[in-house]
Amino acid sequence: MDPVFIRTLIKKLDPAWLRPWPGSNVIRTVDCGGRAELLGRFPDELKAVLQAGGDTTLLVWADVDDLESPDALKQAFWEQAKAAGITSVQFDQVVFAFARKRLENWVEFLNSGKTDESRGGPRVKDPEALQAVTKLAELCQGKCPVSRLPPSLEWSCENWRRLVDRMKR
Repeated sequence: MDPVFIRTLIKKLDPAWLRPWPGSNVIRTVDCGGRAELLGRFPDELKAVLQAGGDTTLLVWADVDDLESPDALKQAFWEQAKAAGITSVQFDQVVFAFARKRLENWVEFLNSGKTDESRGGPRVKDPEALQAVTKLAELCQGKCPVSRLPPSLEWSCENWRRLVDRMKR
């Protein structure tokens, strides 16, 4: 469900650089396994994005799980980046999306208006996820009022709004 959710969200955000025809191959999702592997691969992935230039953007999706907050997880990524010689300006170009337990919590909230981030949300099928993506894209583009969002979704939505602003330039 995660890659479908992610690709569909990006397409619904409708960035200027996304090819307008079906089957666009400009969105590449890479499953990096667990957090340790993701943290380890992060500096090289960011360097590849920076080298590509243009409107290439690195989006990092992960679960906060046992850490205190999304900010604590972002700090772990910053430590990896710093050790690899990445500057804070380069690091600030990354868009982070961190669910508390699972992305399914966001789907549950977007479809029903409630979720409990202290537990993993119920597993969902792609149609349920796609229904939630439309609402999330509208939230990120500022087309819907934002209220009572789960904390991790609110944190991530702020990052997506910065991406949407960047895509308009």
